[in-house]
Amino acid sequence: MLKRSEFHLFPKELGFFPYVWLIYLSMPIYYMSQERGLRMVTGYLMIALFLLTYRQLFFAKKSFNYWLGLQMLLSFLLCVLYNPYNLFLGFYTASFIAYYKDQRRFTISLAMFYVMLILPFIINFPRMGRQDMFITLPFMAVMMMSPFGMRSMFRRQKLEQDLNKANERIEELVKREERLRISRDLHDTLGHTLSLITLKSQLVTRLIERDPRKALLEAKEIEQTSRAALRQVRELVTNMRTLTVAEELKASERMLRSAGIAYQAKGDFRLEGISEVAQNILSMCLKESVTNIVKHSRADECTIAVEKTSGELRLTISDNGIGCSEDNETRGDGNGLKGMRERLSLIDGTLELASSGGMIATICIPIVKRKTSDNELACDNGSHSIP
Repeated sequence: MLKRSEFHLFPKELGFFPYVWLIYLSMPIYYMSQERGLRMVTGYLMIALFLLTYRQLFFAKKSFNYWLGLQMLLSFLLCVLYNPYNLFLGFYTASFIAYYKDQRRFTISLAMFYVMLILPFIINFPRMGRQDMFITLPFMAVMMMSPFGMRSMFRRQKLEQDLNKANERIEELVKREERLRISRDLHDTLGHTLSLITLKSQLVTRLIERDPRKALLEAKEIEQTSRAALRQVRELVTNMRTLTVAEELKASERMLRSAGIAYQAKGDFRLEGISEVAQNILSMCLKESVTNIVKHSRADECTIAVEKTSGELRLTISDNGIGCSEDNETRGDGNGLKGMRERLSLIDGTLELASSGGMIATICIPIVKRKTSDNELACDNGSHSIP
């Protein structure tokens, strides 16, 4: 048995938003109540048909052009044949014109919309008073500009939708990259250790009767090796947890001071508003940079600074060590720096290295602000029907 589709007057995801616009139909309904006879009945039928076009334009895809054209025609007739103030119905049409993505269709519909506004004004001009003109002209100008403003808003919201999808994709890629990293770490750290334990266990089996003392020593080495493997597993599990930059900074401070390197931090490392994905990537890059300093820099001073602007976050790690040569920018672990660049590329970040009295690593990531007001969310959800 086929399931009947549930009827909705307006798209369910838009919530109360489409119903608010129905308030503007009160004006033509009031003007129509002053008519009499067949003229009033015809006028109410036209308003009802206008309401139908308003509803259908939220759902129409292939027939969007026809419903929009019918709405323009009804606005024109209601304005010319009845009251000039019915011109304000153009605000409905102006909002739907902005749904067009194709520039050619947008231009054609905009030209027809301008004709629908200007021609009734010219026809009604002889019977309009000065006060009517002062009221009508400013609103006509607003209606003429509305499609451009709303189209720009829809484009921005589309970009925000794409950004959200991109962030979701980045999170998936980061998780996948972390799985690969963990698998590499397991292979590199535990593979050799477990192989060693296997060999020593076989050796103990052979020595237990011939040389019990030596077998006991080998068994103790197996115990030490297994304990070391256990520590490695614990370290891997600890590294799987997502770290913030502030948390990684504390670990970097301990590592630097343990190595006898003076440490200085500049800026606010709480990084409010930065996503968990970006924080995790920055934390891994900070850890890799500090590790390189401790292992290869021969430095005795290190400075970690963060600077946040309206569009960019800049993390700088500098030291007073040996720096790097012009033909080889990788001082120490080249694979580590390559991994940093790969991680940063997931969030459109960059890594720059410079040698000036030591090594300076500059990490930059873009900051994109997203607005999530109710009105914008409603318009964003409604943009699905743009042809």
